[in-house]
Amino acid sequence: MKVLLVDHVNAIAEDILKKAGIEPVVKKTMPEDELCKVIGEYDGIILRNHTHLTKKVLDCAVKLKVIARAGVGVDNIDVDYASQKRIWVINSPDGNTEATAEHTIAMILAVSRKIPQAYEKLKSGIFDRTQFVGNELYGKNLGVIGFGKIGSRVAEIANVLGMNVLVFDPFASVDKINSAGYKKFEYLDELLKISDYITVHVPKNKETINLINKENIYNIKKGAKIINCARGGIVNEEALKEALNSGHISGAALDVFVDEPNIKDSPLFGCSDSLVMVPHLGASTIEAQIKVAKDTAEQVADVLSGKQPCTPVNKII
Repeated sequence: MKVLLVDHVNAIAEDILKKAGIEPVVKKTMPEDELCKVIGEYDGIILRNHTHLTKKVLDCAVKLKVIARAGVGVDNIDVDYASQKRIWVINSPDGNTEATAEHTIAMILAVSRKIPQAYEKLKSGIFDRTQFVGNELYGKNLGVIGFGKIGSRVAEIANVLGMNVLVFDPFASVDKINSAGYKKFEYLDELLKISDYITVHVPKNKETINLINKENIYNIKKGAKIINCARGGIVNEEALKEALNSGHISGAALDVFVDEPNIKDSPLFGCSDSLVMVPHLGASTIEAQIKVAKDTAEQVADVLSGKQPCTPVNKII
């Protein structure tokens, strides 16, 4: 049996597969047509978020039994079609939690204290403190949209920093949120109106695309800041550009974009000095990459030996 590893999955996955008697084959990220030519050789695939498993690719995957996403989000995989073809889709829902939560807090601090902008100015040889006066986090309202593993961990760290945590998540219980010392909001607009910072931690799907959009972005408290370390498109890029340029939103920090890696095609590219942008680094820690590679490789080995996966995304009947 052979398993394809793409998107720079940590090498620990290779060792685990070899010990299970499975041949790992490492290749670079491939476009759809190139992937279609080779995918038929493999019993499994481990990928991150760069490779897209479309219907066209899955139709060519005649031997494929398992797709393993080394991370959480599976929006680059046609899960429904994989289920129709009786292919397991698994992920690693815990491996990236700490890395992404810490990265979110780092982005909040970066946009608050204008750290990237100050660094660029100093690097150019200009020592100027006057234009980089920022904001403190202590006592500010942090609106957390999505109270899953990452959102709840962000809330926990923010609470230690003295922020007031406000939560919008229709699926999280009031008792769970209240017991942590936070306040739950039943309606998104209510949270938007009083949050000084808004951070999104929801999966990308039909319900969450453009969750922050041209209509409700102006319901956000004037001068607030937006952080997105979840998925591109949850915050509408054109709407954010307009709100930044008008001054209604005082700053934003984005780790993710609609069209990655084609950042120059984004309406946000170069649109505002108050925008912090980094290239999808939320899970990019040594520790997180080892965790997700180990987790997914072990599950792939289990599936290919006839066992059930621990964290399936779909159901195979």
